[in-house]
Amino acid sequence: MTTEYNTTNTSVKQHSDICTNLNTSTNSTINSDSVIKNMSKNVSSNVNNDETESAQEASAPMTLKERFRKFMPVIVDVETAGFNSHTDALLEIACIPILLDEHGVFYPGEALNAHIEPFEGANLEASALAFTGIDPNNPMRKAIAEDEKTALRRIFKGLKEVRRSEGCRQCVLVGHNAHFDLGFLNAAILRTNSKNHNPFHQFSVFDTVTLSALAFGQTVLARACKAAGLDFDGNNAHSALYDTQKTAELFCHILNHYPMLPNALHNEPTNVELNDNDAT
Repeated sequence: MTTEYNTTNTSVKQHSDICTNLNTSTNSTINSDSVIKNMSKNVSSNVNNDETESAQEASAPMTLKERFRKFMPVIVDVETAGFNSHTDALLEIACIPILLDEHGVFYPGEALNAHIEPFEGANLEASALAFTGIDPNNPMRKAIAEDEKTALRRIFKGLKEVRRSEGCRQCVLVGHNAHFDLGFLNAAILRTNSKNHNPFHQFSVFDTVTLSALAFGQTVLARACKAAGLDFDGNNAHSALYDTQKTAELFCHILNHYPMLPNALHNEPTNVELNDNDAT
């Protein structure tokens, strides 16, 4: 009896130990499965977060500095007393910075303009004055006209403030027949010793003649504006401010309706730090 009883107890104990080991093993397996599942969830969550952030970055509109490699486009128009930038008077200048809103839409900023007194010894071509309708000796004009140096430095200061606020490093002149405007601007900068105040690139421009030919098959400002569905009043043409306003509207219209090509690498990183004298 005693032997049988001890044998029975031993069997029960062994059975109990086996059950205990099975429970421990099962619990260990369950815990391992839970850890693996949690790890999978965390990895999946991280992947989804990364994908969401990437999608948001891809869909976010570019900033102005990203769109033009840190150049800020500025519409410029000048009215002059001839075609020779070194001898003929600069009579009017107007500048309008082009900005980009949070929806990726380009729009004209505030205009900066000036009526300018002819520099000493400047040539005044009668045919040019008749074309623009500007009378340098008009008393009302003389009452508001500034000398070249004062006008340019005031405008340059205003443009630099906008440029800094947009995080851009330099302005690029945008014009209709832009090199004509740039030639007179550079000549006036030289005459007034304003090189260190100049926010513009020395020779790079965006020309709305080329853009209008590409977009509408038109090269004349009035015709390009009409092709774009923009109002243009010929009676107000050949005023620097009016022509700048219309050129700004045209430039924005083209940018907003003709987006960058799909393969444009506008976000390509660069390790090279450019300075203001580098060519574009």
